[in-house]
Amino acid sequence: MAVTRFRRRVVALTVLIATAVVAILVVVSYVLLSRVTDADAHDLARTRAEAVAANVTTVGGRVVLTENDSEALDEVAWVYADGRLVDGNVPASMAERVEALAGSRRSQTATVGHYLLSAQEVPTVGHHVMVVVRVDLTPYETSEQHGLTLSLLLGGIAILLAGGAAHLVVRRALRVVHEMAALADDWGHHEPGRRFNLGVPRDEFGELGQTLDRLLERVDNALADERRLTDEIAHELRTPLTVLRGEAQLAQLSGEPVPPEAVLSEVDRLNAAVTTILRAARARVDAGTRCDLRSAARQAIAGRAVEAAFPAEADVAVAPEVAVALLSPLLENGLRHARSRVWIDARIQGEAIVVDVLDDGPGFDPAEVDRVFEAGVTGGDGCGLGLPVVRRIAASAGVKVRAIADGRGHIEMTLPAARAAT
Repeated sequence: MAVTRFRRRVVALTVLIATAVVAILVVVSYVLLSRVTDADAHDLARTRAEAVAANVTTVGGRVVLTENDSEALDEVAWVYADGRLVDGNVPASMAERVEALAGSRRSQTATVGHYLLSAQEVPTVGHHVMVVVRVDLTPYETSEQHGLTLSLLLGGIAILLAGGAAHLVVRRALRVVHEMAALADDWGHHEPGRRFNLGVPRDEFGELGQTLDRLLERVDNALADERRLTDEIAHELRTPLTVLRGEAQLAQLSGEPVPPEAVLSEVDRLNAAVTTILRAARARVDAGTRCDLRSAARQAIAGRAVEAAFPAEADVAVAPEVAVALLSPLLENGLRHARSRVWIDARIQGEAIVVDVLDDGPGFDPAEVDRVFEAGVTGGDGCGLGLPVVRRIAASAGVKVRAIADGRGHIEMTLPAARAAT
């Protein structure tokens, strides 16, 4: 329906423009044709007057017209000498106007009804001679009317052809859009992973299909990302809840109370998981955001046995809570796998600050180093969620993070320096 309305609007606009153009052309052609016919009528009147004037002569002091045996010429040409009609028959309906032109003593033209009157002075010694001729304007007016009618007819045909051509062209062009809409609607129910794949764009609609393919790819990635987030949440929350349920069942079977420290430990772990996941979901990068990395590290360490070394300038272009959310899972991962030592080493590298979180544990398997950020992948008794959460937070905050297999636990983060962002 929307495509049909758009097609109608395009056709209507085309017809409107064509009508305006045709109207302008008709007016211009009519004006030009009127000027041409007027010029032809005046040329004919001047030719007649010159032909009659060539036959004017004087005989015995009288003005006479030689070689004038044509009665037809007497009806359209008249000769006046000293105010008297000496040749021709003037119709009564225009006698007054013809006499006025003859007595004017200058060449001029006038229009009476459908006739053009032209007066021309004939130089004659001793006499004032004027030749007045008549030209019937009916043929010229008829020619103008026929020209106008033909112009309007051709203009109407041109408007119809423009509307029809626009309808066909737009219908053909929008057929691709209609098919794309139908395919997209069908894919939404059966094949959400399909793409248009129109190939190299040859026109604007090809570019539209390519843009929609990219948009569908981003939507598909976003949906997959949300599914991963759901899996991560379920995976993270299941572990502490399972421990709490096991402790409760054990206490129920043994008749002894559940140790408070076990409950509190798992509740803290559950709370930390929820908090970290919420931070990952809400993490955003705002203009002007910055924090002191040393202060964020102290919050993440929270009194645990972790060494830290930072440069003198350690301001980064991320929010403090984001920096804490990035460091906390890495430190927990290091403390879980370390033999005796966990430490943080930060350094300035160009317009970024590189932070290495290290431990003296077994480190990462080189064959699995690219999978350590996937949910559920773990090298110990953890749940395998800490590093995937770090990856999510890092991606949302513009931070690069990677695992390094060098015989020890080693995670490298590259954060934008605050001065570089400024």
